[in-house]
Amino acid sequence: MSALLNQQVLVLNRLWQAVNVTTARRALTLLFQGHAQVVLESPDGSFQTYNFLEWHSFSQRQPHPESVTAISLKIRIPRVILLLFFDRVPKKEVKFTRHNIFERDRNTCQYCGRIFERKDLNLDHVVPRDHGGPTSWENIVCSCVPCNTHKANRTPLEAGMHLIRKPKRPKWRPFLQINFHLNRHDSWKHFLDIAYWNVELGEET
Repeated sequence: MSALLNQQVLVLNRLWQAVNVTTARRALTLLFQGHAQVVLESPDGSFQTYNFLEWHSFSQRQPHPESVTAISLKIRIPRVILLLFFDRVPKKEVKFTRHNIFERDRNTCQYCGRIFERKDLNLDHVVPRDHGGPTSWENIVCSCVPCNTHKANRTPLEAGMHLIRKPKRPKWRPFLQINFHLNRHDSWKHFLDIAYWNVELGEET
């Protein structure tokens, strides 16, 4: 039973936007407290919502292997829940890390435009530190070893080089840290436009 209660549940805000992933244990608590409803797709493709009593009744009528049993209760674990009192998308800054710079630049040298494995890429200060260039989203880019060597301690203009894209701070996407290949459940499909959630960092919406 504990394994079932640790299964992942997609959380939608009041506007039906995916905003989080939680455990079945937490989802059932929110359902019982009246803070959320279960979302389930009907055979005709529409979506029905169920409060706690409705979901309990549904679980009795249609037994399911993914159900948890207590002393006087048997209830199916939900896979998608809808929050009734939350309509915001969470805000979060993207951490300024090597990994996220590679993500933003798509493992692409920002001078020659070629894609490399990460082990063959460096991080380059567009305006060198010796010239007062800061270590920031707007001044750090991925660079291959040949381009980095050619540029040396010069600005792109001084080196006769051009950036393929102006570096900037990426916008945060909900679920950026979640590996959907491992965690995604089939019932989430309607709510997760993979082309949207997997947009590389830094692209405009």
